[in-house]
Amino acid sequence: MPTPEPTDVTAALWDAVYAHDWDRIASHLGDEAIYLDVPTGPSTAAVGPKAIVGRLQLGLEPLAGHEHIEGRVVCTGDVVMVEHAERWIWGTGEEVVLPFCSVHRVEGDRVVLWKDYWNYGTLLDAAPEWWKERLFSADLWWLTDVTGDPRL
Repeated sequence: MPTPEPTDVTAALWDAVYAHDWDRIASHLGDEAIYLDVPTGPSTAAVGPKAIVGRLQLGLEPLAGHEHIEGRVVCTGDVVMVEHAERWIWGTGEEVVLPFCSVHRVEGDRVVLWKDYWNYGTLLDAAPEWWKERLFSADLWWLTDVTGDPRL
C-alpha cells in the first residue's frame, strides 16, 4: 500500500475531529504523537492518542455545535500547515469563532506532532462560566510537559 500524502492524513484527522469521532481521531495519531496548544505552553501538552483524545474531549465534548471554517493548507515535505477557524457553540447560547493555524508533522499515515496556534483570550472571553469551571477543575490526567522535547 502506498504511503498517503501528508495532506490526506491531516484531512482525515480533521474530518474525525469535527465529527467528534474519538476513536477515529486516535487512529490518525502516532503512538508517541504530541499535541500542543501553543497558547498554554509545552508544560500542558498531551502525548499519545489516548491522552490527545482526552484533552480534546475536555473542551469539545460539552459543545452543542462545533463547525469548521476552511482556510488555506500548505505542505512542505512532512509538514502540513492548516489556516482555519472553528465555530464553538454552547447549548446555553454563547458562541465564538476561533482563528487557528495548526501545524502537523506526518510520518507515514499518522500525525506525530500537532501544534495549534490560537488566542486563548478569544475563547475564554466568549465561553460560559460553567464551561470554564469545568475546564479549570478537570482531572488533567493527560497532562505531559514536553518542554525541551526535540520533536517540537
